Amino acid sequence: MSKKDVETTGHSWDGIEELNNPLPRWWLIIWYICIVWGIAYTIAMPAWPLVKGATAGMLGWSTRAEVADKIASFEEMNAAVNAELAAADITTIEVGSDVHNYGVNMGAAVFRANCSQCHGSGAAGNVGYPNLLDNDWLWGGTIDEVAYTVQHGVRNETDEARYSEMPKFGADELLTDEEIDQAVAFAMSLSDPEGDGTNLVGGTYDVDLAAAGAEVFEYNCASCHGEDGTGDIYQGAPNLTDAIWLYGGDHDTIYETVYYARFGVMPAWGQRLTQAEVNAAALYVHQLGGGQ
Repeated sequence: MSKKDVETTGHSWDGIEELNNPLPRWWLIIWYICIVWGIAYTIAMPAWPLVKGATAGMLGWSTRAEVADKIASFEEMNAAVNAELAAADITTIEVGSDVHNYGVNMGAAVFRANCSQCHGSGAAGNVGYPNLLDNDWLWGGTIDEVAYTVQHGVRNETDEARYSEMPKFGADELLTDEEIDQAVAFAMSLSDPEGDGTNLVGGTYDVDLAAAGAEVFEYNCASCHGEDGTGDIYQGAPNLTDAIWLYGGDHDTIYETVYYARFGVMPAWGQRLTQAEVNAAALYVHQLGGGQ
């Protein structure tokens, strides 16, 4: 059939007619195969979205089941070392041993999945969330103390949690606004080695108020923070003489802390993690360099 014998579609532009040529046979075959494949796929595999899920497919395959199978296989592979790690005295695990190396790597994964949201991906903390890289540990920084804190948490509803509570000196009217100002100034002076009205983090205070605040501090704060302000880690009372301030070391922030108090809560991870995971998290955090 010549070009002139081919039917047209009836479309014409500037004298150019559109011919109604048949599609190539190879293209049609592939197209039909794709149609059949698509129908077969939607029958065999999860495909059509429904109100509360999707069609399961005749083969019953799912990505969740595949992931669960892979997790189960890895747990089976690591069952022996996990049991050893869970039963181990982590204070005596030799650094560089197979169990220690496994625990640190496992702990890094546990930390990223459960702890980094608060303490940061690098464990440097944030406002209200402790930096785990320094040596300022309110509840003790030895590896067994870290493990206990991970296991039981801080100020949660479990009986074994680390617990302390600072009074709301302003909200409960234990101190007047003037006394709080004096106490704040004195607390700031404790981290001012030069005594020039500027503490180690750059916060400024009134030196005269600080002098008047010594007595307020002695009667209301020294029982927890110590007469010299160095704190007591075992009752969660921070050291006020250094440059590490969990919520900030400027006047307004410290005033808010004294007035309303703080009540940070850490979950009891022992209720959510296995003992091997708790020990692994402690190993990982401890080897970052902070604590004792």
